[in-house]
Amino acid sequence: QVQLVESGGGLVQPGGSLRLSCVASGSIVSANALGWYRQAPGKQRELVARILRGGGENYADSVKGRFTISREYAKNTVYLQMNSLKPEDTAVYYCLANLRRPGTLQWDDYWGQGTQVTVSS
Repeated sequence: QVQLVESGGGLVQPGGSLRLSCVASGSIVSANALGWYRQAPGKQRELVARILRGGGENYADSVKGRFTISREYAKNTVYLQMNSLKPEDTAVYYCLANLRRPGTLQWDDYWGQGTQVTVSS
């Protein structure tokens, strides 16, 4: 079984910073891409940032220059450093991990439960 647990969300004023963490635990052979998505009320879930196993990164245009994604390979952990936060960044943030489990060559996507980020004065 695999679990993804996010932490670090909360309430912050505009211009502030937060750091999200997501740890993947359980029977994992290897982690490929790790990413962060978000979903605001009434909107579709969207990609925020993604980091590939080789280190390549992708960011949504709306967060470029403000958010930074990073990972610790040995701990199957991904981080999202969010700076200069804006009210429009308010959403539930979800972690996504593309993992391979023992006994299979297949890669599957796993989601965390989400953590709320609210940017408001």
